[in-house]
Amino acid sequence: MSTHPEMHTATGAPASETTASGQRDNMAWLLRQFAADVPGVTHTVLLSRDGLRLLDSDVDKDWADELSAAISGVASLAANITGPSHKKRPARQVIIERDDCLFFVQSAGRSAAFDNRPGNERGEVDTILAVIATTDADAGAVGFEMGRLVAKFAPYMLIPVRVGTSGDIR
Repeated sequence: MSTHPEMHTATGAPASETTASGQRDNMAWLLRQFAADVPGVTHTVLLSRDGLRLLDSDVDKDWADELSAAISGVASLAANITGPSHKKRPARQVIIERDDCLFFVQSAGRSAAFDNRPGNERGEVDTILAVIATTDADAGAVGFEMGRLVAKFAPYMLIPVRVGTSGDIR
């Protein structure tokens, strides 16, 4: 008899029931593993587009709530900047460099795993992944690994993040 939990083949997360609670547990596990495995990453938070903390990698809850509200604003600002094509498009990734850390912000898709949340339409929540890393972290590697993490979220998402042929996130 194995003492290790059965693993989900697509994500590497523990296999859980298909309930919203089981999906949240698997996604929380993926966030904690990401923070533990990616060099330089200290914290991860999955938040709703309207700024509510959904899951995190064991971050202080008050700070995670404050961070979620701020990151939501950053994502909104980035999505509303008109680019050279004269169109507003969501940013693939936003990176904020500070003296004490690096913040990475990326859209993570739409999920039904977070019912009972304010602003939840039709049982679906648009999500944003926020990652905090040390100042000496390899930004390219962290960004790459974030993309892989978002791909691992796909089984728990109704509308995963998709990249079109022109590289635009839809």
